[in-house]
Amino acid sequence: MLLLLTLLSLAPAILITMTAFTRIVVVLSMLRHAIGMQETPPNQVLVSLALFLSIFAMMPVLAHINDKALQPYTKGQLRLEQAVDIASGEMREFMVRQTREADLALMVELAHAQPPQRIEDISLAQLVPAFMLGELRSAFQIGFMIFLPFVMIDLVVSSVLMSLGMMMVPPVMISLPLKLLTFVLIDGWNLVARSLLGSFH
Repeated sequence: MLLLLTLLSLAPAILITMTAFTRIVVVLSMLRHAIGMQETPPNQVLVSLALFLSIFAMMPVLAHINDKALQPYTKGQLRLEQAVDIASGEMREFMVRQTREADLALMVELAHAQPPQRIEDISLAQLVPAFMLGELRSAFQIGFMIFLPFVMIDLVVSSVLMSLGMMMVPPVMISLPLKLLTFVLIDGWNLVARSLLGSFH
């Protein structure tokens, strides 16, 4: 019970630092800013969408944990410590696959530790921040690609308004509906979700 309560209290931190949640929620937040709407969709909607997309992205890892750790533990084939070790090993393998060597080397250098020779030698204190740096890098790369078409729409609208002499008309009044229409016509939410989930495989 003590271990279960500890895991529940650490669940938000684990969700943010050791899963796909960080990359997804940052990209969705950048998408909202790229469109030009500061409060729409609301934060609750973006976080909820990011949570469910994170579950989809983590589904292979969760399936392995269920097959190798949770089910054997519930059947009495494994002790709790063994099940936790197997589950943490699956999470470690997922994070290593998504972590750049340069980020991991940076954390090892800052910790003044010996370079790891195997996955098992990597300390979580080094792996977790390296994983998060990689997630932020990937999120910014995806966000940059999302920003480009919307910036182009803003530039075109500004140029057209300037050429027509309508300098008193705020460009956002014209560009925002155009960006929303373009995003809907290309099925933007579908493309973003597909791209995000595809970046983990």
